[in-house]
Amino acid sequence: MASIIFKNVYIKDEESIVGPYEKEGNINFANYVKDLYGTEKTFENCEIKMQRWVFDNVLRKNNLKDKDVGIVVGGDLMNQLTATSYNMKNYDIAFLGVYSACASFVEAMIVTANLLDTRFFKRGIVITSSHNLSSEKQFRFPVEYGCLKPKRATFTATGAVASLLTNEVSRIKVESATIGKVIDLGIKDPFHMGAVMTPAAALSIYEHLKDLKRDASYYDVILTGDLGEVGAKILKDYMLENYHIKLKNHLDAATLLYRESQETFAGASGPVALPLVLFNKILKEKKYKKILIVGTGSLHSPVMCNQKNPIPAIAHVVSLEVGL
Repeated sequence: MASIIFKNVYIKDEESIVGPYEKEGNINFANYVKDLYGTEKTFENCEIKMQRWVFDNVLRKNNLKDKDVGIVVGGDLMNQLTATSYNMKNYDIAFLGVYSACASFVEAMIVTANLLDTRFFKRGIVITSSHNLSSEKQFRFPVEYGCLKPKRATFTATGAVASLLTNEVSRIKVESATIGKVIDLGIKDPFHMGAVMTPAAALSIYEHLKDLKRDASYYDVILTGDLGEVGAKILKDYMLENYHIKLKNHLDAATLLYRESQETFAGASGPVALPLVLFNKILKEKKYKKILIVGTGSLHSPVMCNQKNPIPAIAHVVSLEVGL
């Protein structure tokens, strides 16, 4: 496990957009598409459009041209990082595509922070997206099939987030990070993502605290990405039993995004779930000064699941300091 302390990396700005389910959820989002097509002909093109919208708005709000951004790092859930690649073809900016499934945003943040900390680049943009129906089509079944799901399943969030990282001092400092390991405990159920990802999340949190000689109470909140209601409960038991750590300050983004009445099973999933909740709820509440974000990713594919293989997972960790 590798933990890194950053000296001079800050989050300067971000932009978010969501789909109709997220708009009707627990968090007030200013920007949204009215339906899952977003005026496009396909779900995939809708996701690409959302990515371009957040990216363009980050540039516009900060008076940046392509030449002012040193690097873009990001990824999504579609094969070959389709949404991110098709978005980035519109810009004359160096691009690194990354994939850790639903942990991709945090992985992208770690990569970008490392590049900025060397001062080779002054600015970088981290971007991710997901779309409920493009993900359903790829990882499970087309919605027309009408496949029933168990309550332990999660509901892929629709949206996109772009975040501007710089060397300029701002309110939010990217303080440190821990890169995760691939963990496989033999779980084969592709609907039980919370159970699949929990051991990886627990290990990364434990290693982060051990490497930096911190107690869990050091953080005002530990925010995991998309363990969901089932996984969030498992995490607390798993941390206590395996690492003797009692998590009293844990929240899970997946459980915060939707209202219970929306019937989104165990909560949200997708790489966009964590940054949507982080930027539009946790940071806006202005009561958390030390925040640990834990991106959680299930590294499966339909091919491997259909061959009855177990599902590996990974979790990456970033520590944020707000207003210090």
